[in-house]
Amino acid sequence: MTPSSDLRAEAEALARQLPNLNFKAEASEAAHIGSAGRRRAGTGEQFWQYRHHMQEDAADRVDWRRSAKGNDLFVRETELETARTVLFWCDPHPGFNWKGEGDIRTKADEARLLMLALGLMMSKDGERIGALGAGRTPSFGKRAVDRLSEDISNGADRPFPPPPRTSATLVIASDFYDPIPEWQARLKPLAAKCPEGVLLAVAAPIELDFPFQGRVKLHRPGAMVDRILGRAETMRDEYKRKFAEQRDALQTLTTQIGWRLVTHTTATPSLHGAARLKMALESFGARG
Repeated sequence: MTPSSDLRAEAEALARQLPNLNFKAEASEAAHIGSAGRRRAGTGEQFWQYRHHMQEDAADRVDWRRSAKGNDLFVRETELETARTVLFWCDPHPGFNWKGEGDIRTKADEARLLMLALGLMMSKDGERIGALGAGRTPSFGKRAVDRLSEDISNGADRPFPPPPRTSATLVIASDFYDPIPEWQARLKPLAAKCPEGVLLAVAAPIELDFPFQGRVKLHRPGAMVDRILGRAETMRDEYKRKFAEQRDALQTLTTQIGWRLVTHTTATPSLHGAARLKMALESFGARG
């Protein structure tokens, strides 16, 4: 596993290469109690500023305590609240925390890098971020990013998380190699509570290409399972067919629950994966 400080530095560099986020949901839909302020007047609970009373303002909007200090009438404005809550989860399975020979990062570290880059951008924009199932309240700012980095790296002993108490946008990262019915059982309760979500499927190049030749011993990380292939190249076509079927079934499941699927390979530039993840998150709430 890449040290969290190194991953954080890489994520900051990656975030600087991406254009600003553009969540397209209407303010009336995104606003909720406890959301972060947008530094302008609007619907919310936090005080923003006083302004002079205007003719179109109803009488009950006058702040009489402030107005009593002088001869003018003042209206108390609250700050617009339209922040989203975005929760991330990274699969702790040993098979996801694996890399092929020559790969720079494990699949899990690549996923963490992409999620941290987006988390950094969201936090700076006032969105609330956190790790799904970590038990901490989502927040924004530098401390929120530190907590996210820590929580998505330390989930090895936790079961697959239940839905959060309140609706949020979710990002679930894995290689998604478990049987699709198992993923369906895990994801449907989340989707029922959180209609906005992204599956980030990360693979290593060797898993796509199956470049093995001759006698090969394969081992599944995290499991006492070995398999010896006498002529591995004769299984390449069958392997690729099953890999494609798994991805197609994952896409079908993603569509059924109304989420988005983003695929990424550790051999491709991280910027490409981060840009696709950003685009998927921005698509929620779009009007058209």
